[in-house]
Amino acid sequence: MGDSTATATDLDVQLERHRVELTGYCYRMLGSSFEAEDAVQDTMVRAWRNYEKFEGRSSLRSWLYRIATNVCLDMLTAGNKRARPMDLTESTPLARAALSPRPDNTWLEPMPDARVLPTVEDPAEAAVAKESVRLAFMAALQQLPAKQRAVLILREVLAWKASEVAELLETSVASVNSALQRARATLAERDSAAKANAPAGAGAAVSDPLSEEQQKLLERYVAAFEGYDMTALTALLHEDAVMTMPPFDLWLTGPEDITGFMTTLGAACAGSHLVPVAVNGLPGFAQYKPDEETGGYSPWAVQVLEISDGRITGFHCFLDTKRWFPLFDLPLSLPRDLDVEAEPDQVQEGE
Repeated sequence: MGDSTATATDLDVQLERHRVELTGYCYRMLGSSFEAEDAVQDTMVRAWRNYEKFEGRSSLRSWLYRIATNVCLDMLTAGNKRARPMDLTESTPLARAALSPRPDNTWLEPMPDARVLPTVEDPAEAAVAKESVRLAFMAALQQLPAKQRAVLILREVLAWKASEVAELLETSVASVNSALQRARATLAERDSAAKANAPAGAGAAVSDPLSEEQQKLLERYVAAFEGYDMTALTALLHEDAVMTMPPFDLWLTGPEDITGFMTTLGAACAGSHLVPVAVNGLPGFAQYKPDEETGGYSPWAVQVLEISDGRITGFHCFLDTKRWFPLFDLPLSLPRDLDVEAEPDQVQEGE
């Protein structure tokens, strides 16, 4: 039996110790920041209610993962696969650009690193964890059937043994190995197709911590964006760079269309202020736009940047600021005359 002498406080501490890694697991499973946090909260409540039944044959951590997996599988029965705009439609030329929103549950959602990446001492383990929450990998995961998704995450990302995964899923080792093989094949096929057909913005090659070259690229990006200098921005963008703006399904390819959009439909972003955030294992910024009513700045987007070969290949703007800015612990307004510093956990690693 579980230790019935454990106080409520003791149990709280034990459960909370696993919250960040469980949130990361549920986020990879569900593709949604808020659904992941709901799933973890549900997991904690179920663990609380059933702790007396916990027989201790496995570790508390394994038991929590079993509960979290069941919660996620239940949530995934609706079959919704969250995606990026480039997974759903063809790229749109600027001349035909139209802002057509889709429901929130369509989209792969951004997530602060601090909520899903537990502190680990092993640099290789930390790098794998970061890579496994990047947008391109997350989008690929969403294409897998739910149980294959769970097997792949547990085996490849969290490095569980096949026997441990089999016990968690109450199945055989052979079944786990088969599911992993099918999941790997699906991802390899998708990766091959992406490399053959997709623009460069479909992926990212970001070092951890950021290299000096990448840091300088980000500094130049901030100067170009805040100065709304399209010539400078063009020099930073890969020729096949992609810009997305969920909840709109529009996505643009190439510096000419991206900067063209920014000076037409996106012209109100001129004069914006950027605050660094650590998001999805990638460099990112909270964008605040000038607010004529207050004379300060108001939230506009969480930007996630993908970088490869010294250029920006992906420029992803998540626009639902009433949801994203509180998630990142960001203020909902800034005074115009204040030089705002990012919170310590929001600053890019390596700065």
